[in-house]
Amino acid sequence: MIIIRKRRPAVQDPSELYAFQTDTPLGDLRASVLLVSLGGFVDAGQAQRLMTDHILATLPHTVVASFDVDQLMDYRGRRPTMMFDRDRWSSYSDPTLLLYRVTDADGQPFLILSGHEPDYQWERVVKAIRQLIEALGVTLTVSIHGIPMAVPHTRPIGKTAHATSPRLIGDHATVFGPLEVPGSISALLELRLGESEADALGFAIHVPHYLAQTQFADAAVVGLEGFVGATGLNIPAEDLVAAAGLNRAEISQGIAGSEEVTQVVEALERQYDTYMEAREKPSLLATDIRDLPTADELGAEFEQFLRTHTDEA
Repeated sequence: MIIIRKRRPAVQDPSELYAFQTDTPLGDLRASVLLVSLGGFVDAGQAQRLMTDHILATLPHTVVASFDVDQLMDYRGRRPTMMFDRDRWSSYSDPTLLLYRVTDADGQPFLILSGHEPDYQWERVVKAIRQLIEALGVTLTVSIHGIPMAVPHTRPIGKTAHATSPRLIGDHATVFGPLEVPGSISALLELRLGESEADALGFAIHVPHYLAQTQFADAAVVGLEGFVGATGLNIPAEDLVAAAGLNRAEISQGIAGSEEVTQVVEALERQYDTYMEAREKPSLLATDIRDLPTADELGAEFEQFLRTHTDEA
């Protein structure tokens, strides 16, 4: 009798997904904090992107490692842009996934993993990131992004904290119970780190749902405050705060120009104030808002106003 044994599929080495981009010894690249900034299924108000762009524009940094995005990206699912100039292709916006080493205002190093969230091989990517975490001495991994909420922009911005251990976030009130959401690389990384008893935490910044599709820099400021508070890093915020002030003025002007949006904001303000006065902890998402326009409808109307306002300017 002939016995046919099935071959086990070869295990792909996670280290083949990335390459170091420096000759500096790994011991000299060590940093205790890693900020993961890979987008995901949602980043309402562009909170994560605005915060990450601010950090990289404010502080000195170098590229430590790069990932092979050709193995990880669905190009036809989200096509990179190219520039056509008269009779030739002149440029290509190639997608990247880069690990930066950043130095804060006190000279303290930390890492940022930023770029396109991989479409493929999530578990292998997570293993690759964990290899980098171990090689570079990371002891705390942080993620921050925006989520749409039925809250007004005229009230204090809330955030939902999550972590691999309660000691990392302390007594943090939440408006959520069990909730099934689409997964992301950063969420999977935090889950896997927790399974190995490593420290990781994140903040989901509450962004008004009618601003989810546009920039809401105030959310980025809150995200940066959360990141600094959790890590003790010294990251100047003046430029981001100034940008948030301009953004807030533009939002207020846009809302004032739409009676429908103004009514929604006023309704959300009443809802928020009632919630705070009652000192109860139900989910803000559970409030009946069936009579209000949808987030997509408000977002489309507000974006159209901003385009018109920009054209007139």
